Amino acid sequence: MDLPEQSINKWQESFSSNEWTSSMLCKRLLRRIEQIDAAGPTLRSVIEVNPDALQIASSLDEERSSQGARGPLHGVPIVVKDSIDSGDRMMTTGGSLALSGNYAERDAEVVRRLREAGAVLLAKTNMSEWGYMRSSRACSGWSSRGGQTRNPYVLDRSPLGSSSGSGVAVAANLCVVAIGAEVDGSIVRPASANGIVGLKPTVGLVSRCGVMGVAEPQDTVGPMARSVADVATVMNVIAGTDSEDAATADADTQRPVDYCAALQSDALRGSRLGVARECFSDHEGTRAVIEQAIDTLKQLGAEIVDPIHATTLPFFGPLELELFQYGIKANINAYLADHPNSRVRNFDELVEFNRKHAAEVMPYFEQEFFEMAQRKGDWNDARCMEVRSELRRLSRTDGIDRALAEHRLDAIIAPTEGSPPFAIDPVVGDHILPFGCSTPPAVAGYPHITIPAGFVHGLPVGLSFFSTAFEDAKLIGYAYAFEQATHARRSPEFLSTVS
Repeated sequence: MDLPEQSINKWQESFSSNEWTSSMLCKRLLRRIEQIDAAGPTLRSVIEVNPDALQIASSLDEERSSQGARGPLHGVPIVVKDSIDSGDRMMTTGGSLALSGNYAERDAEVVRRLREAGAVLLAKTNMSEWGYMRSSRACSGWSSRGGQTRNPYVLDRSPLGSSSGSGVAVAANLCVVAIGAEVDGSIVRPASANGIVGLKPTVGLVSRCGVMGVAEPQDTVGPMARSVADVATVMNVIAGTDSEDAATADADTQRPVDYCAALQSDALRGSRLGVARECFSDHEGTRAVIEQAIDTLKQLGAEIVDPIHATTLPFFGPLELELFQYGIKANINAYLADHPNSRVRNFDELVEFNRKHAAEVMPYFEQEFFEMAQRKGDWNDARCMEVRSELRRLSRTDGIDRALAEHRLDAIIAPTEGSPPFAIDPVVGDHILPFGCSTPPAVAGYPHITIPAGFVHGLPVGLSFFSTAFEDAKLIGYAYAFEQATHARRSPEFLSTVS
């Protein structure tokens, strides 16, 4: 099962020197998926492998020999979340048996860009069913189609979510990089829990066309990888304007020419960073890791302003949940309307399908959140617009923007999660502490990157950087400088439980 954990650039060097081919790498990864994902530790991070992956890889190998590499991802095996369309022989189901058999007619824009850059779409990844939006007592990483995803560091611990499978697949070296999607925490939380780098880009930087969403003002797609450099490389491919996603109208003018230019080991020198203490919990292990990270940031030349107050928004607070109730119904109806061959044609039919197939679809938790959403009005109702406006005020005007201006900050830092990953508990559901920092930048639509900072009892702890709109490259630079100074990430050992 030995397979090097190489970066994208290293794999390109290996392909160019004929030390490896894309076909060889894909074969090894598919075998590894069989050995430790479908069997062995049974991670269940992959929900479906691409039956054409080896053929695609072989074709790309031939293309490299005859014409050279078509782009920076030529031959690189990538996995994408099961909420992202691919116009091939893999389904897109949001983790739900209700959408079994749903084959998209075309690629999501992000998948199209990946293929254009030469990537091999190796597999779809498991996820928290319907983006964790079906029940208030959900279990991160569980779906009726894919089962329970497990954390590769300690198998009885949560992978968090909802991009659970993407985070686990990267951490366990089942792919080179992955694509996740987030409305609040769904990229950064599983990245932190699985000891990898995750970037939630500014909303409007990456197209959501062909992606199942939850709430349009917060939905985005982003890269998850074992290194900051790989995140930057993928952003060079996927960021940009898409005429079918109005939110991305300014993406081409706002994005830098090259995100990799931000990869400077001295990027933190002269920066001014605020510590959002309200995002810290009382968990002594997490606090110790982050305090050490703050000391490292000082040593790297950052000026630390401690404390600052960035937000009053709690994780999944009442206003945000109300927005999600409006949004999930509107988004699912819009997605299903664009996929007429699905076995359910609208949100009401989905709710009814779940009732009829409760033994398979709802063995642990029900769909009370869906039922609450059913009773909500339309996305453009006055109350929904009021909620959206209030959330933007709290997150931007009276939140991140205020803190940045008041303290003259470049970015804000905090623990990504309030504690290390909790134990998987399908009976009670997730044991999420009301801390961590995914909510402020998620609600604001601002960029947020998490980077491995250390471990507590063998479980990863992530450090977050977030800032205002389109500061993604700056955050990539800060994360890279911290990564190069600490090299905090280590490979998982697939322990059965915490000793």
